[in-house]
Amino acid sequence: MRRSAAERRHEIVTAATQVALQEGLECVTRQRIADDLGVQPGLIHHYFPVVEELVAEAFTTATLAELDGLLPQPAPDGPGALPALRRFFTLISGAEFDDISKLWLNARHLARYRPVLHEQVVSQELRWCRRLAEIIGEGVGEGAVTCDDPWAAAVRILAVVDGAGAYINTTADRRAEPLADLARTLAEAELKLAAGGLRSHAS
Repeated sequence: MRRSAAERRHEIVTAATQVALQEGLECVTRQRIADDLGVQPGLIHHYFPVVEELVAEAFTTATLAELDGLLPQPAPDGPGALPALRRFFTLISGAEFDDISKLWLNARHLARYRPVLHEQVVSQELRWCRRLAEIIGEGVGEGAVTCDDPWAAAVRILAVVDGAGAYINTTADRRAEPLADLARTLAEAELKLAAGGLRSHAS
């Protein structure tokens, strides 16, 4: 069955996203994506005349999915800020998101030389900060946490998360234990919570 333009474009971006996560953004080329999809490179060029736009979209697609998976948008019928934050710190302490941490490290390096990617890296960083600040603000409104400046707290927490992520290429047995609770400990201090206040009851 012939695919619509939107379906074909989605297929290309999905393939590029998988390559970016598994092998790195440098491997997102027209030829590679065409080979993976069993099509001619000209088809990829038709949808992405500038290949850097495909690279940037692959990064954005992966990091948006990460954000929604780790820190879902607060909702009126949601679990509340504390359960959302506890879930976040539990998830990031595991290995499930190692590929996306490697992608962030990869993208920040390449963004020095690739303006289109740089724009998306900055956009995603700000989106992450806004989401976390929103959840912290929700917690303040619930009386669950204390924080005078949710934005500043979000920036500091994510700076520590990203700093720990800079060690993602170090073997897990050497980095896991020393870094496991670093971001969570800082977040508890930022939000005036007792030690262990952001630890999941199941962890």
